[in-house]
Amino acid sequence: MAIEGMELDCLQGVRVVDFTQFEAGPSCTEALAWLGAEVVKIENPKTGDPGRRLRPGHPDDDPWYFHQFNANKKSLTLNLKAPRGLEIVKELLKKADVTVENMAPGTIERLGLGYNVVKELNPGIIYCQVKGFGEGSPYEKNLAFDMIAQAAGGPISVTGYGDRPPVKPGPSFGDTGTGMLMAISILAALRQRDRTGKGRRLQVAMQDAMVHYMRVPFSRTQQSGKPQLRDGSSRSSTALAPSALYPCKPGGPNDYVYVFTSRANPEHWTRLLKVIGREDLIGDPRYDTGPARGQHAAEVDEIIAAWTRQHTKQEAMKIIGEAGVPAGAVYDTLELINDPSLAERGIMQDVEHPTTGHYKMPAWPVRFDGAPAKVKPSPLLGQHNTEVLGQWLGIGADEVAALRTEGII
Repeated sequence: MAIEGMELDCLQGVRVVDFTQFEAGPSCTEALAWLGAEVVKIENPKTGDPGRRLRPGHPDDDPWYFHQFNANKKSLTLNLKAPRGLEIVKELLKKADVTVENMAPGTIERLGLGYNVVKELNPGIIYCQVKGFGEGSPYEKNLAFDMIAQAAGGPISVTGYGDRPPVKPGPSFGDTGTGMLMAISILAALRQRDRTGKGRRLQVAMQDAMVHYMRVPFSRTQQSGKPQLRDGSSRSSTALAPSALYPCKPGGPNDYVYVFTSRANPEHWTRLLKVIGREDLIGDPRYDTGPARGQHAAEVDEIIAAWTRQHTKQEAMKIIGEAGVPAGAVYDTLELINDPSLAERGIMQDVEHPTTGHYKMPAWPVRFDGAPAKVKPSPLLGQHNTEVLGQWLGIGADEVAALRTEGII
């Protein structure tokens, strides 16, 4: 029986006006929505968030990207270039606790919704901006997406093999990783506002966020005085052995298990030798210490691989892990979507969308009293126009209809 996600009320009463698009900003506001905030996504009346990938006059041919980053939100369509649309959004901002935007540099200011304007409307608001590059950076006005941030902030430089070009990591650290840092900062700013009544301006650049995630490589540079090099993951290095991916049967593209023995616990190596049936090597001076194994890294890798090739990655992870040695099978996206444990624990949840139908997506991974947050489907474009305008601003149904006729919503 799968755990039913709970509707969290940690941020109940917190209102968020959400001007974000694509992924970096939406990841942040989605986290707030999962935690119980009322997040109202302001969207263009015709095509909405570009992440919807809607084409005027055509059905959406890729809704799943949008679903992943906009669960539990409400959608309000507003033409911000029309005076009445701008007036309405300003009234919403007066009643909001938080607003977040990640438009191209200068866009929010050109719309007449820059920090100084909004601060005058609502001195207590937490005004948040996610950009590619930071204020004062020589690249401040440049556009950025996930891969640009990962390049300029360091992650790409340390990913891959030293004798080959660098590789972009598959997960979107530049986008979602930046959004998480902003979400954490919003919670801190809300806590402070509870004490002082004063709002704050929060700014995070995607490049700067990636620098934050590079702290381990920076520590290696400080130790050596040299740039951190790429050393891949399919073989151990002179610094850490074993620490590599090892092939498993039946030999598919992701049939590998990562095995690691920590320098902080010499018992890992002894346990590993026992579990793979190589007790004869316990105490062997070629492998008995970390530095010694580093000098014989290729031999160490082949000793382990000779065993892993006889097992599936799931078997290898289970057997080695239960022996008290860190090990992880390389699971792909399809395997994780269909993983029964993730479903039973509510980490991967089933969602029913009114137009897309059934799909699965990851929930907020932090469990509250044993249960994760409940995932609700992403909103249809303008789905909550009547609800938000009525509840926030007291606009009646007739006026909502007139706004729709005028092309304001």
